[in-house]
Amino acid sequence: TPTSPPIMLQTPANPGGLPLSVFDGFRQAYLADRAQFFLDVASGPFFGYNRPGAKVSEGNIRAWWTQGMQTGFKNAYDCIKAFSETDFTEDLKKFDVPTLIIHGDDDQIVPIGAAAMLSSKLVPGATLKIYKGGSHSLGDTSREQLNADLLAFARA
Repeated sequence: TPTSPPIMLQTPANPGGLPLSVFDGFRQAYLADRAQFFLDVASGPFFGYNRPGAKVSEGNIRAWWTQGMQTGFKNAYDCIKAFSETDFTEDLKKFDVPTLIIHGDDDQIVPIGAAAMLSSKLVPGATLKIYKGGSHSLGDTSREQLNADLLAFARA
């Protein structure tokens, strides 16, 4: 499930989005040293390991780094534009099925205000669950809670 809707980029229609310079910085870091880019993101904001008291999993860092390095160079580069500049606003308004939106309130990759808070207002009848202290990678850092919430939603 995407975590960037409706749109991450700051635009006239989305003044609360992130400036293009943020994503240009991602692209520059990726081009300068792809391996270090994937290591830095995983070691810090992706899992929230840069937060005081965070329980760091070297396994998660290595797994994410490996996944990034196995991705095609151009595909990963182009992904930055795709996740940041694609506007899903009109698509979200057309959802006509029960929808569960889950987001960590400490997601440093996709800020909750730019994603889940907006998406939950655009998707008719959406259910929003916010994980206090949750990072971007909830499937790794909040696995038990996420699985329980997904099962409860599917059974409802």
